[in-house]
Amino acid sequence: MHFLKPGDTDTSFPPVETATPEGLLAVGGDLSVERLLEAYRRGIFPWYNPGQPILWWSPDPRAVLYPEKLRVSRSLRKTLRRGHLCVTFDTAFREVMQACAAPRAQYPGGGTWITDDMVAAYCALHARGVAHSVEVWEGRLLAGGLYGISLGGVFFGESMFTRVVDASKVALVALADRLRRSGYRLIDCQVTSAHLTSLGAEDISRARFLEEVGTALNATGHPGRWSETILPADLIETEPRA
Repeated sequence: MHFLKPGDTDTSFPPVETATPEGLLAVGGDLSVERLLEAYRRGIFPWYNPGQPILWWSPDPRAVLYPEKLRVSRSLRKTLRRGHLCVTFDTAFREVMQACAAPRAQYPGGGTWITDDMVAAYCALHARGVAHSVEVWEGRLLAGGLYGISLGGVFFGESMFTRVVDASKVALVALADRLRRSGYRLIDCQVTSAHLTSLGAEDISRARFLEEVGTALNATGHPGRWSETILPADLIETEPRA
């Protein structure tokens, strides 16, 4: 196992092929902006529980969602048509992260992997115009949302939450629409789940993932703050039918 030193100016990682069968590549280091950017460019992400050292992962296979392949079910279309929600970008990044960090039953002790250090680190990326959030509002209630990292033509998804039925799915529909319009190639979903598969995510090999990321990083993307407000009903005709 490769161990990284906190505060080391060398932010390089070992070859991803040296990861364990579960995808664990390295332990330790820090969450500096420079190290995080290097990690994402290499298809690596941090994921660890409170009390653990930082764990860096590069799983094989990798779950991805191509924006043009997002599945929008009939029930989700009904939610989009209702007109009770509104979508914004980059207006409440910290609040979205904190909502994603709320304790969840699937984590040990009902905890979360989004620590205070993680929130601070990704807020620093947000200040750089690299990390972005999608907010879904029901009136003044932050009803759902997601956040992730945008580099070149790749959006590296990190987490999502919902407080109102379908709100996180609406956030994903709005994100996929924006990414398609901006020429993005793929959304990294990290690891597969039944929920993501139902929305159109698929597994590809790590080698193919890294090849596609390498190509997509050369795209212009959309750096800087994302300022846009969307009414979900406007998205219906732009989405592929399930």
